[in-house]
Amino acid sequence: MAEKAPRKFRVLKWVLGILLFIAVSLVGASWYISIKFKPLIKAELKELVQKSTNGLYSVDFSEIHTNFITGSATISDVKIIPDTNVFKLLIAAKKAPNNLYYIKLKELAIKKFHPFNIYFNKKVDVDLLLFDKPDITMVNKHFDFNDNRPPRPRVSPYDYIKKMFKSLRVEVVDFRNARFKYVNNNGPIADTDSVANISITLNDWLIDSLSAQDKTRLYLLKDINVNVVNYAYATPDSMYHINVNQLDFTASSGKVNIKEFGLVPRYSETEFAKVAGYARDRFNIQLNNISLDGLDLPAYIRKRELIASQMTITDGSVNVFNNNTFPKLIKDKTGRFPHQLLQQLNAQLTIKKIKLNNIDVSYAEFDKKSLQRGKINFQRTSGTITNATNAVKVKDVNPVMQADLESYVMGQGKLDINFKFYLTSPIGAFDYKGAITNLDGRKLNQIVKPLGMVQVNKGDIKSLAFDIKANQDVAKGKVDFKFNDLSVALLKKQEGRQRLVKKGLLSILANALVLYSDNPTADGKYTSATINFKREPTASFFSFIWKTLFQGVKYSVGVTPQKEAEIKAQVAKFEKMKDDRDERRRRREIRIEKKEQQQRRR
Repeated sequence: MAEKAPRKFRVLKWVLGILLFIAVSLVGASWYISIKFKPLIKAELKELVQKSTNGLYSVDFSEIHTNFITGSATISDVKIIPDTNVFKLLIAAKKAPNNLYYIKLKELAIKKFHPFNIYFNKKVDVDLLLFDKPDITMVNKHFDFNDNRPPRPRVSPYDYIKKMFKSLRVEVVDFRNARFKYVNNNGPIADTDSVANISITLNDWLIDSLSAQDKTRLYLLKDINVNVVNYAYATPDSMYHINVNQLDFTASSGKVNIKEFGLVPRYSETEFAKVAGYARDRFNIQLNNISLDGLDLPAYIRKRELIASQMTITDGSVNVFNNNTFPKLIKDKTGRFPHQLLQQLNAQLTIKKIKLNNIDVSYAEFDKKSLQRGKINFQRTSGTITNATNAVKVKDVNPVMQADLESYVMGQGKLDINFKFYLTSPIGAFDYKGAITNLDGRKLNQIVKPLGMVQVNKGDIKSLAFDIKANQDVAKGKVDFKFNDLSVALLKKQEGRQRLVKKGLLSILANALVLYSDNPTADGKYTSATINFKREPTASFFSFIWKTLFQGVKYSVGVTPQKEAEIKAQVAKFEKMKDDRDERRRRREIRIEKKEQQQRRR
């Protein structure tokens, strides 16, 4: 038994020796093949890029390292560059693409390229092509001759490789942690945008005799995935940051998901207008769970057109603040209603349906007269916007955009409202109708006290219904305001006091002589307000809507133009009586003081 053990060890040593020899031989052979074929691979790779892009692109790199045992390679200092002279010739021949790409990176890794399959079967199969931290610039220029082109090449790239290979397939092309720069050359001045921390994965890129005509493929690919993390962008006016927490896109489903989107002011409420130099609306927008379905990726790539079947926004807030102690910017806002601005966009935008769920909207203003902050909010806003488009010149496109929304005013009174925007109207025509129901009037004190110098003591709002047809110049229609037990107090700002104080006598007169406490009254009399309100050229869209409805509210409670004139006359009369009384008191005090002085002299 003692003699057999050494024999076993000798056999094991022989086996290990043979295996080591084979391993060294393979490594040596791999190294020899790599050295011998490196110039050939380098030349073939450059020729392949040139031929497959019809001379538009060339690739340059400093070194290529290959390992034929593992089927891996790395290429250093890679640059993929377009030939602008070839591009000009392609433009003249109406064959140029809309986008040019400039790509550079320190290292390109090729994983498992299966060298024996290349040698014996003339098929290139690569598991992974990894671009780590590439710098990508895409320059876009739209050409009309590319309209309506399918997302497939005009000439199959297979024509350029068929003499060398039967097919070329890459399972995954991974652009990891890329910096992407977009240059829009469609205007008089180039518009540039950039994003970092973007990852792009291209799945199953195939060149063979059939792939160019495969309608299930997009630019020879089975799928494209895009992921962006922590995107931040400063707006050109330097007043806001746009933040995107996470964005994911899948081309096969046409679905975009955005986890969090924010339009965040760079300055506080007190500083914003000071930096702007005038009273300007300050927006603070936070939206969560945004999804876009049915995105047309080829349309976006060709002309940066955003075409999708549906957008959904769930949970979020839109807060607007204005400090009107600063001077207003006097500017004509005619032609700047939402549907008019939509038509003025340079690129096409079409979203068939936008669904809103649980969005809180508020407007606040710091008033220069009361020196207080007023606020109104619309909570749990939900609904749909259909046919948001500027493609109205396209045949058979619906020329009406519609919004059906519901919300809760001050968290209580339910608001149902319908908008119709006529997209082809030269004067910005639109309709809106709806109603606010079941609201305690005292809830409105948050806005009417600071901004209107009026306090609602009590009042039960049964319904505020409206039906208005409007355009950029005038609004006409009807307001029906039903309420009970309405009582108000008029307020004033008294010097040296922080809180507003009541105008006691005028408040009594307003309630007794002017305002209706009920509509309809106890005897059945009902007041309905007919609207004919002319817009000031400087008024915004939302200001126009608010002032139109406010006119109807005033008429419904009895404050007609005639009554306003009476109120002003009464106010002037009482102010004069007060001034006369104060003057008599002052003269009496002077007389008393003179008598006291005379008595002291005696």
